[in-house]
Amino acid sequence: MNARYSALPDLHLAWRKSSYSSEEGGACVEVATCPHAVRVRDSKDVNRPGLAVGSEAWGVFVGFAADRID
Repeated sequence: MNARYSALPDLHLAWRKSSYSSEEGGACVEVATCPHAVRVRDSKDVNRPGLAVGSEAWGVFVGFAADRID
């Protein structure tokens, strides 16, 4: 996977969290799409730098994860 840490500000991104996440905490991530990448961050620590993953690599990851859920 071609991921990199990102120290860029996330001010203008529309972050989404899974509907399976609860307000009680847990291991949750948030994602936001950009023109050339998908940004991923820890939902419990949104000020910490997150990852920027290429759109194609993200699609492969999501497909792989979806195959494991069924």
